[in-house]
Amino acid sequence: MGQEPEELRADIDRRREDLGDTLDAIGDRVSPGRIIERRRNRMTDGMRSLRERVMGTMSNSTHKVQDAAGGVREHLGPDAVKGQTAGSPLGAGLVAFGVGFLVAAAMPPSEPEVGAAQRAQQHLEPAKDALVEAGRNVAQDVKEDAGERAQQVKEHATQAASNVSDQAKQQAAATKDQATASTP
Repeated sequence: MGQEPEELRADIDRRREDLGDTLDAIGDRVSPGRIIERRRNRMTDGMRSLRERVMGTMSNSTHKVQDAAGGVREHLGPDAVKGQTAGSPLGAGLVAFGVGFLVAAAMPPSEPEVGAAQRAQQHLEPAKDALVEAGRNVAQDVKEDAGERAQQVKEHATQAASNVSDQAKQQAAATKDQATASTP
């Protein structure tokens, strides 16, 4: 026995809703904003990795600065700094920055530090160029992908709308036939 018109309408409405959810999911996947966000996250991860590799090469200079900071800390006294910054992490950070700045300004750069800075700059220059090029490539890829995805979504939406329309017409015809057949 056939379905009642109300059941058919409910079925059509449910299918339209499911199709709408599917189209929304596809639209989110191919959205230029979401594509850019995913690519930006990949670039951020790459930058973080690059920074960790570069900072790893500067470890000798870091140890010298830490030794100098230890000497300054002994002269200031941990209780004095602790008392001034109690309950204020921002204040503690500012005091630490100020102490580091004073130590750096008071001490002229040593030969190893100058050499390390020059080596770091030599290593960073190609990395900077590579990052600029990578940024250009990402922008171009995003532009191309967005255009292709938009066209795919448009075609998919057109096809889906046509399918829904065809199904609705078929259901309407079937309902009409049933109504005609059941009329005495």
